[in-house]
Amino acid sequence: MVGCGAVGSLFAASLAQLDDVDVWAYDLDGDHVRAMREHGLRISGAGELVGRVQATTDAAELPPCDFGIVATKSMHTGGAVEAAAHALAAGAVCSVQNGLGNEETIAEHVPRVVRGTTFPAGRVVEPGHVHWDVKGDTTIGPFEPSPAPLEDVERLADACTRAGLPTAAVADARGPQWRKVIFNAATNPIGALTGLTHGRVCEDRALRRLVSGLADEGKAVAGAQAIELDADPEELIDYAARPEVAYDHKASMLQDVEARRQTEIDYLNGGIARFGREHGVATPLNEAVTALVKGLEASWRR
Repeated sequence: MVGCGAVGSLFAASLAQLDDVDVWAYDLDGDHVRAMREHGLRISGAGELVGRVQATTDAAELPPCDFGIVATKSMHTGGAVEAAAHALAAGAVCSVQNGLGNEETIAEHVPRVVRGTTFPAGRVVEPGHVHWDVKGDTTIGPFEPSPAPLEDVERLADACTRAGLPTAAVADARGPQWRKVIFNAATNPIGALTGLTHGRVCEDRALRRLVSGLADEGKAVAGAQAIELDADPEELIDYAARPEVAYDHKASMLQDVEARRQTEIDYLNGGIARFGREHGVATPLNEAVTALVKGLEASWRR
């Protein structure tokens, strides 16, 4: 496991429940790593478990691994995978990150890459303890320019599913990935800019129209690449706004803004705008939201 924030911790702790899986976690947060070593990795909320993982802040300690799961923030992908590349050189390396471009970055350092998208979400409560906010499915498939064999993708999906994280292996994972990207790009920055949870964004009519406008641009960019979405992101947006799903969930971008951390805006709305320029699709709303969030980040530095 490369990166053990909220989502990475969910995967690490869940997979550690399996008798036939040995889990290593590489993260630069020393307090988090120490807590995992001393007390295990605790998950609470939508699931209750403690995973006994071997955790380190020193990538040189990682042994050769059959699989790698990358769950860092997108801006840290290159450095993290480069540091762990010796352990992942013979394995299949899967991204379960938000945004666009992570697989391309991973492929610069390892030869067998898996494109992935995941919906479970949570937040780090304290070192060694993650609250699981939202359950959901994961979809993985070979990354076309530098693919892992489909049989390896299927083995990884089987392990994740047995660990309690339902995962489907597919031949083409672009549709599920772009559906999630469009969902995140339509909702996360609006929550980050307003301070509202997902459900509260969606119940405001003016904000909901803005969300739809952002989603429409994303769908147009996907269509220009002949990517067939596995479902309409609008349906996912409304489903997640239900009280029993993610009404009160603070999206990761809002969590970053509240902590005054750099956001992944360049890989979400900025990524959609970049692909839009490459394929001749106008994305003015995504460009505007990107500028607003980057302006907010700049205000902290002042």
